[in-house]
Amino acid sequence: MPVEYGEFKGNKVMTLKRDENDRYPFTFGKGKAKLIVENFEDIKKFAEEQ
Repeated sequence: MPVEYGEFKGNKVMTLKRDENDRYPFTFGKGKAKLIVENFEDIKKFAEEQ
């Protein structure tokens, strides 16, 4: 999965893409990154649900 780093309104952001041509990438900043890390196990369970 391609990862890109950039800036939005003076703040660092990270963009995750399914592939190089992903039309709807997932972009987030440090605040949301911290929330993801803190709740990783719950997010993982959610992603694995059928």
